[in-house]
Amino acid sequence: MGVFLFLVANGSAAVELCSIDVIPPAQTVDKIVDGDTLRLRDGRRVRLIGINAPEMGGRGRRTEAYAVQATRRLTGLVKANNNKVNLRVGDPSQDRYGRVLAHAYDRAGVSLEAQLVAEGLAYHTVVAPNTALAGCLTQAELQARHQRVGLWKNATFTHAKDINSGGFTLLRGRVARVQRNRGGVWLELEHSVTVNIPLSSLQYFKGQRFAEWQGRTLKTRGWVTERRGQRNKYAKWRLTASHPSMLEWQ
Repeated sequence: MGVFLFLVANGSAAVELCSIDVIPPAQTVDKIVDGDTLRLRDGRRVRLIGINAPEMGGRGRRTEAYAVQATRRLTGLVKANNNKVNLRVGDPSQDRYGRVLAHAYDRAGVSLEAQLVAEGLAYHTVVAPNTALAGCLTQAELQARHQRVGLWKNATFTHAKDINSGGFTLLRGRVARVQRNRGGVWLELEHSVTVNIPLSSLQYFKGQRFAEWQGRTLKTRGWVTERRGQRNKYAKWRLTASHPSMLEWQ
C-alpha cells in the first residue's frame, strides 16, 4: 500500500471499482450476524471475502468498536436489496468453519464489501487465493483512511513489543531478519513476532527482493496466532500475510 501516492476522488469512485456487470444469482438472507457474516434462508452461513468487520459481543466477549454500526450498515444494504444478496462464491468456496466464502453484490452489481470498507466499517484483508477484489478494496480503504472515517478515526497499529494475545491485529514493527525456506518467506520482527508469506502465496510477490526488507518498518494486518510448544525454536507470535496489499512499508 505504501504512502498515499494515489487517492481515488471519493468513496463512491472507490466502490465503483469493485462493481461488476454480470450479476450473480440472488439469495434470500435470513439474518445478518455481524458486519462481515450473514445467514441465508437455506441455512448456509456466508463469510464475506476481503474484509474483516469488528466483532459483536456474546459468550463472554465484548462488542468491539463500530461492530454495531457495521452490522446495521450491512443490514441496511441487504434490506435495500429486498433482503437478498447476489453472491459470487470464491475459490476455495468454504472456510475452516464450513462457512461459504463469497463476494456480495446488490442487484446493480455494487459490492457490499467495498461500501463497508469505504465507510470505515471494515478493514480490508486478503486471504489468498481469494484475491479478486484486492486492488479495488485497497483503494476503498485508502480513501477511508485519508478521510479518517469510522474505524480509522482512532485506529492504531500495535507495535510488535506490545503483542500479548492472538486475534485480528493491525501490526507494526521493524524487520530484524528475513528468511526463506520451504514454509515461504519469514519476516522476523523484534520481540518474538514473525510475519509469514506462505510458499503458495509467493506467486503474488514476483520481482520482490525480500532481503532488502531487512531493517525497514512494516505495517500489516491479519490474525495473530501463538505458536504453542515451539517457543524455544521459533518466534512466539505469527501473522500470515498472503498478498502484497497487506504489507505497508515506511
